[in-house]
Amino acid sequence: MKAIRVHSHGGPEVLRYEEIPQPAPGKGEALVRILAAGVNYIDTYHRRGLYQVPLPFTPGVEAAGVVEDVGPEVSEVQVGDRVAYTGPLGAYAEYAVVPASRLVKLPEGIDFSTAAAVLLQGMTAHYLTHSTYPLKPGDTALVHAAAGGVGLLLVQVAKMRGARVIGTVSTEEKAALAKEAGADEVILYTKQDFEAEVKRLTDGRGVHVVYESVGKDTFEKSLNCLLPRGYLVLFGQSSGPVPPFDPQILNQKGSLFLTRPTLQHYVATREELLQRAGDVLGWVASGKLKVRIDSTFPLGEAAEAHRRLESRQSAGKILLKP
Repeated sequence: MKAIRVHSHGGPEVLRYEEIPQPAPGKGEALVRILAAGVNYIDTYHRRGLYQVPLPFTPGVEAAGVVEDVGPEVSEVQVGDRVAYTGPLGAYAEYAVVPASRLVKLPEGIDFSTAAAVLLQGMTAHYLTHSTYPLKPGDTALVHAAAGGVGLLLVQVAKMRGARVIGTVSTEEKAALAKEAGADEVILYTKQDFEAEVKRLTDGRGVHVVYESVGKDTFEKSLNCLLPRGYLVLFGQSSGPVPPFDPQILNQKGSLFLTRPTLQHYVATREELLQRAGDVLGWVASGKLKVRIDSTFPLGEAAEAHRRLESRQSAGKILLKP
């Protein structure tokens, strides 16, 4: 089968399109024929070695497809089921072996591209707004990269929770997309100081929570945007890791909370996985949550997909198709 392999860490050029043996499912596992794979920032962290995994490896942690075979002691799915998953490495391939407990059956009306575009980022938006900082009516949230793959979903889910949403984007085109998703205010950070704008829009008070996916470039100003006892939820680092800092700063700026969550800890059990995935896929099926696919690349062009993602020019989800 064809797969993308990484033999050494580096830029997009290390993503090599190769022929490798097709895997077979073992106990508790299923073989999935992948029909669409999601491209996510975590894939670039694995590629660069920021998050260490043993070399060589096949990247990708999100896909949708059809169950082709199952190993012993599998009760969650059967051959022929339409499924999606997020978590295990290996999605940039024609086939992947996945623990059956991590597979989610797709409801009617959800195609493979949509499923691969929404599962990881939709559940991310879900846990951020429902669990990490549970938004409530009257809260104000600042969402960075509000027209990105997570951003567009996060804005919509935050509005479902009754929050006021301020988004930051880089272009007028992205501002229009964030507004369309429901953002109450949109700041063009390439032309405006987002900290000053947030203070203006909140009459100097600040916001209850910042959903921070950019990292190094925005971290300090994000802290300054919070009202006392506000939450900085750092769930990504597209501009690079945040440098070490003195926790005393949190006291000085208003007894702030800082957390660095990751999806795997919020879908730790199958019950929680099915609950979050069920909500997200249900919202999509009913039309309540809109999914925007920015672009789709053939599997062999994974390097180009990574270049587009890291250029920060994309608006919505990037997919790979075997």
